[in-house]
Amino acid sequence: MAETYATGPFAAPTEQERLRMLERFRDPDTVAILESLPAAESWRCLEIGAGAGSVTRWLSSHCAHVVAADLDVRRLEPAPNVTVLETDIATHAFEPASFDLIHARAVMCHLPTRDKVVADARDWLAPGGWFVVEDVYTLPVGSSPYPAMNTYAQAAAASAQARGADMQWGTRLPGLMARHGYVDIQVETKPRMIGLGGLADDLWRLNLQQAGPHLIAKGLFTQKALDECLALIDDPGFVDVRYIGISVWARKPE
Repeated sequence: MAETYATGPFAAPTEQERLRMLERFRDPDTVAILESLPAAESWRCLEIGAGAGSVTRWLSSHCAHVVAADLDVRRLEPAPNVTVLETDIATHAFEPASFDLIHARAVMCHLPTRDKVVADARDWLAPGGWFVVEDVYTLPVGSSPYPAMNTYAQAAAASAQARGADMQWGTRLPGLMARHGYVDIQVETKPRMIGLGGLADDLWRLNLQQAGPHLIAKGLFTQKALDECLALIDDPGFVDVRYIGISVWARKPE
């Protein structure tokens, strides 16, 4: 049976903790991008993959209305100007020109129809509206000098492929936006280091603890390799780059 969001590593009991940690790690960069846009209080916003809701809450405090869409909305808190929508964004149809801002973080690479959503989002935007996507480019298998990390990368890539994800999709996004007629395309990249302490290490450790048992159960990974990866993060001499954060934002022409 093919993996899905509901049956893969994101279904683990620690998913709420992981989402909260991801918010603390990524929110400063997200807010910086959103604050750089010419937002107005009248804006209507769509948050794709709202998760635990930190970006939804920020948008709701700055804009007129937010639609918070996710496959699982149990973690979203209600607010007067927020509509919570449990849906699959890959098949959902919004009316043309419904939004002035669409934002998606750490979700597009997981959608099997991600290219189509980029095209659909342009139709959902009002003229002059913005689409902001924060995604990743996971470095190729074998790029780490640590064998255990390469073993994990290979297992994670196989698992992602099984559920239709593409963890190297992020570098396609600027070109896709250009092909679909977006303008004012801007790109920001950041290498994500582990081994330097702080939230990055905490998040990577939790990712391993959450995904590792799932990958082992699938026969893609071993407990020995998982233990080695976790030990590396706690090794003061360890440092590695596992992926590149890539953020792309662009505007629909007036």
